[in-house]
Amino acid sequence: MPELPEVETTLRGIEPHIVGKTFRQIDIRQPKLRWLITSQLTEDMVGEKITHLSRRGKYIIVHTVKGCMLIHLGMSGSLYFVPEQTPPLFHDHVDFQIADGDKWLRYTDPRRFGAILWTTENWQEHELIAHLGPEPLSESFSGEYLYAKAKGRKVPIKTFIMDSKVVVGAGNIYANEALFMAGISPSRMAGKISKARMIKLAECIKIVLDAAIKQGGTTLKDFVGGDGKPGYFKQELAVYGRATKPCKVCSKPLTEIRQAQRSTVYCTKCQT
Repeated sequence: MPELPEVETTLRGIEPHIVGKTFRQIDIRQPKLRWLITSQLTEDMVGEKITHLSRRGKYIIVHTVKGCMLIHLGMSGSLYFVPEQTPPLFHDHVDFQIADGDKWLRYTDPRRFGAILWTTENWQEHELIAHLGPEPLSESFSGEYLYAKAKGRKVPIKTFIMDSKVVVGAGNIYANEALFMAGISPSRMAGKISKARMIKLAECIKIVLDAAIKQGGTTLKDFVGGDGKPGYFKQELAVYGRATKPCKVCSKPLTEIRQAQRSTVYCTKCQT
């Protein structure tokens, strides 16, 4: 699943090519994604100048004066450019034809769990956005915040930091990596972790996500960035996907467990 670094990488890849421009046409071949793509998208957005792009959690927001398009890549979606007139494949559901360019922005989503939504209201108050926790790379996210939020919580710390109401963007891959860097067991109860360790964990979440963004995200089966190229952070992973392999710190074989139906890999010696 594309996580925050992959979404940020996609945004940075497409932003220079569409800001200040308009779509002359939007071809919707399959409107039935996680939610139906409504006709209002094409009626309102075609011909509207794109003023800027932003990101909130895993949502890319394409801003115009009239309204905003919210894009979520779901579990297998991607946005990338193709030369105009490139024939679509089976999972290529939407093409955004740029008015004065020789490329089209194409949305592909094999599992169709993503979304393309249009709103003319305040996008920050949208029902899919309003409940989200702070951005992990912002000043509002800190160890002190995590510690206060975790008080009394009897859930494993990995489950806790993956809750988008607590903080956005600490998805499975990066939660594994941040907990390893912080030396915290993913099974330790969130409410039992000291403030000092929470400060360390928040720092590690920031470090891991920032490094992944700089390297273009993680190469997953279905993910490519806005330029059509894969990410390279997978080369740097310390624990995720390395079950039974030696820990890069102590050489003990890494352990894999299931938490909330997701794979968790960690070192029982380095993480306590």
